Amino acid sequence: MKTFQELGICDEILKAITELGYENPMPVQEQVIPHLLNEETDLVALAQTGTGKTAAFGLPVIQRIDLGLCQPQALILSPTRELCLQIAGDLTDYSQYIDGLRILPVYGGSSIESQIRSLKKGVHIIVATPGRLLDLLERKTVRLDHVSTVIMDEADEMLNMGFLDSINAILAQVPQERKMLLFSATMPREIEQIARTYMHNPQEIVVGSRNEGAENVRHVYYMVHAKDKYQALKRIADYYPNIYGIIFCRTRRETQEIADQLIADGYNADSLHGELSQAQRDAVMQKFRLRNLQLLVATDVAARGLDVTDLTHVINYGLPDDIETYTHRSGRTGRAGKSGVSVAIIHSREKGKMRAIEKIIGKKFERGLVPTGEQICEKQLFNLADRIEKVKVNEEAIAKFLPNISRKLGWLTEQDLIKRIVSLEFNRLIDYYRDTPDLDLPDENTRKPKGESAAKGDRKGRDKDSRTAEEGFERIYINLGKAHGFFPPNLIEMINSLVPGRVNIGRIDLLPAYSLFDVEKGAAKKVVGALKGCEFYGHRIYAEIATDKDYAGKGRRKGKEGDSRRKGGDKHYGSARKGGSDSRFKHEHRPSNSRKERRK
Repeated sequence: MKTFQELGICDEILKAITELGYENPMPVQEQVIPHLLNEETDLVALAQTGTGKTAAFGLPVIQRIDLGLCQPQALILSPTRELCLQIAGDLTDYSQYIDGLRILPVYGGSSIESQIRSLKKGVHIIVATPGRLLDLLERKTVRLDHVSTVIMDEADEMLNMGFLDSINAILAQVPQERKMLLFSATMPREIEQIARTYMHNPQEIVVGSRNEGAENVRHVYYMVHAKDKYQALKRIADYYPNIYGIIFCRTRRETQEIADQLIADGYNADSLHGELSQAQRDAVMQKFRLRNLQLLVATDVAARGLDVTDLTHVINYGLPDDIETYTHRSGRTGRAGKSGVSVAIIHSREKGKMRAIEKIIGKKFERGLVPTGEQICEKQLFNLADRIEKVKVNEEAIAKFLPNISRKLGWLTEQDLIKRIVSLEFNRLIDYYRDTPDLDLPDENTRKPKGESAAKGDRKGRDKDSRTAEEGFERIYINLGKAHGFFPPNLIEMINSLVPGRVNIGRIDLLPAYSLFDVEKGAAKKVVGALKGCEFYGHRIYAEIATDKDYAGKGRRKGKEGDSRRKGGDKHYGSARKGGSDSRFKHEHRPSNSRKERRK
């Protein structure tokens, strides 16, 4: 392994980075630093976040600056304000022993007048977001005539945020004879287009593999009902008492709602999204960096480029639509050679998206089971014991208080004292998780394939059409079938929306005009009561418990009664449909094969 000195870094910068704790260069630094120092060709570097990219381009950029020319000589573009400030701060740290070097962060949300004043005084390196820099260029308050190095950091995210036109306008004002380095975690077509248009025979280096996930990150998924996702999130947070992570949500509204719920439930959490002012965002990030917050709930755009070390977890509150976004999310943890965990809390409809992500990142998701109340309490108790064991005791300061405390507690035995300390800390937690239900959805891979139970004799002596409930379940009849555009996802969504609590659903048999499905014993009456009288695309729902006598017998009979059952059961149950209450269940999209559509 080479040293920074062997890579060509000068003594002033070496002194600064040594004090910052830098020992040996990381792989991306070994490849990029010599290139920027010694070669004139452009470079496209594909590397994940957390691989040491800022030092890779920052150290040689600082070293190449001509301090005698007080004009912008290096331009670094970044997608977000947070990343812009982070890069500028790192460059300032690297150059603390280089007198006279001026670095200016230029970004929206801050006074443009103060940035203009700084530019007039003269700067050597500009770190900018595209929007604000373009604004300054249009005002003719900044010139890029002397820029000899252009760095585009997180280029793929800049494109995702719609900065392509701004980037084109900026690069058009940079001299043709310049060195350009493009950093990206992924390589979409737009990045290739920029490379072809603005770069001169660029070399490409890849740290790891294209689009792969961070090497030190485990990928774990928990599959639960959509309505149970927040409860699963809380259990995961409780099971890891020392968790320090980011929870990614899809929208600003969801981000704020989840953060508010966590705060109300007593967690050290806060939100980060685009509707916050710059001052609010800075305050939140300062608290998070100081670890006054354990959980940061954020949108992808707000959290992009955050350089926060030692994150233990990244939690996906649902998977993003864009697979590349997941790569960026998971890359927030497992940085600088450390390990981390990327968690996905999903429902069954997201499994296909998860498999697509696995193909891109080249890793398998592990199935995790949502911790039970007992497991959480045990983990928290051991964490408390560990904290007690490691607490630093200030003998001198506490000495004068000990005699009175000893007299107060002296009657307690050692065992009683331990019990009371534990109870003082955990009574609320133990009460909260007492008799809590299992949240995990069964994985379809664990279900029996069709016909397997019959092959094993589970239905020995029964007719295929008997459709009796599996052991531990009860059958329910519902007067909706394939002819109504009614399929398993509709049934599951209906039960999730209408039935309070959690209900385990077993086998579902769909016929043209009605359906039979299994629910766990004891829940059938609750399900039937919730479904009765509701509507599905204007069709009034009727449901009742289907006994073996009612259905198994009809499956073996011949004649008119058997015919009416096979035609869908509408005749048999027609009179029951007259009752019911107001509609409570409707779908946003009507399927094309619904009965009403076909009548038209």
